Amino acid sequence: MKFRIATVAASIAMLAGVSSVEAQQRLLIGSTSSSSSHYGYFVAVNQLINEHVESVDASVAETGATVDNLRRLSRDQIDMGLVTTNTGYQAYAGEGDYASRPVDTRLLWVYTVAPQNVVLRQDAGVSRLAELDGVRLNPGITGSSTETTTEAVLETLGITPEYVRGSTTDVVDSIKDGRIAGYVKSGVGKRLDGSTMDIATFTDVAVLSLDQQQAETLRSEMPDLAVVDIPEGAAEGIPAYTTWAFGVAMHASPSLDEETAYRIVKAVMEHPEPQVNAFAALEGEDMAEMTLSVGSVPLHPGAARYFEEQGYEIPDALMPVEQP
Repeated sequence: MKFRIATVAASIAMLAGVSSVEAQQRLLIGSTSSSSSHYGYFVAVNQLINEHVESVDASVAETGATVDNLRRLSRDQIDMGLVTTNTGYQAYAGEGDYASRPVDTRLLWVYTVAPQNVVLRQDAGVSRLAELDGVRLNPGITGSSTETTTEAVLETLGITPEYVRGSTTDVVDSIKDGRIAGYVKSGVGKRLDGSTMDIATFTDVAVLSLDQQQAETLRSEMPDLAVVDIPEGAAEGIPAYTTWAFGVAMHASPSLDEETAYRIVKAVMEHPEPQVNAFAALEGEDMAEMTLSVGSVPLHPGAARYFEEQGYEIPDALMPVEQP
């Protein structure tokens, strides 16, 4: 009799253990190429989730970044993933390449902003964006988001440079020897990137700024982009300027439940150190403020709940919407 009772007790305990395992919610996070510094960031976030969000078992998948992640989100192959704010907006709104196939996602947070810096030789004789007409300018490395975004921005502003294409090495060498006047290059947070600093070693450079009217035009006509103010000190001798930017964000499927999204966002916002260690551009940044100023699609209800609890005011464009 005692043996039978013990056996039954053991069976109940085993079943309870199975139920506990089954209760674990498995989440797959789409990232980018493992050679990218962004991949390391997503590994750090994954570890945070597994450490601080109970009953969630998350893992990271190496993917082709934004476009691939949007495709996977639309097919329910991943639960969350890296999405740039400009492409995320186009997908959500059904614009551009997504006109015939919108992708419904929700914003969790933005973790970095990529200012698009218009860098010119100081001796090029150009001090304003409007003076770029006919000037030999590289709009961004061939095939990059910077290239397509620059062309769209300058077309919107009615500016027509003479575009010169090329790789990073070719473009940097061409600026150094004066064959072209400058280029457009993503910054690293509020700093100019390494290739720009290389040019600046022996060549005086300037960064062109949007004027107030141009900034308002972009805010009105290109809502997929952010307009950001970069403080003095992006590099030695560079004054404050205003430029366009897109953010890099974590988007989620609308089917991710509110409580899980809330706990994930809470864990990420309240444990910044591992993220800074994995992605140095995050140091000193306020991800909540960044999310609410640069985000381009509605927040997931769980994310919105967290930000509201912290006293943030959510912009109308980011207010949660009901899943269709």
